[in-house]
Amino acid sequence: MDLDAVPQEGNATLDGHSKLMYARDAQGRVVTTTSRGWEAEEIVTSHAVDVLVEQACAAKERVKAGLASPLEYWMYERRMDVALLSQTSGFWQWRVRRHLQPRHFASLSAAQLARYGEALGLPVSTLQGLP
Repeated sequence: MDLDAVPQEGNATLDGHSKLMYARDAQGRVVTTTSRGWEAEEIVTSHAVDVLVEQACAAKERVKAGLASPLEYWMYERRMDVALLSQTSGFWQWRVRRHLQPRHFASLSAAQLARYGEALGLPVSTLQGLP
């Protein structure tokens, strides 16, 4: 993308911030510049956030029904999926999926709960319940 073609339409999801992008200047060198975003990016980001909100609502209902652990709700509420929670907590993905089940979540040690709490930015007491 040429330097003068970097989108500056604005993107509400960036909340007034800019982001760093790479573009080619007049001499053909790759340089960094800032962008305020563009409409297509805003639409896609908004849709992705809407999907995560829906997943969090569905997870909350599963937790209330005893079909899922609170970890599943908090994972989606914090805009994560199994892969990202695995990376941030240090647990293997198969273990994260297992801990999404209520019976396995109930048997987690204090240290394991602390790892999830740190990854999600929550105190353990909050992690163990719903808002």
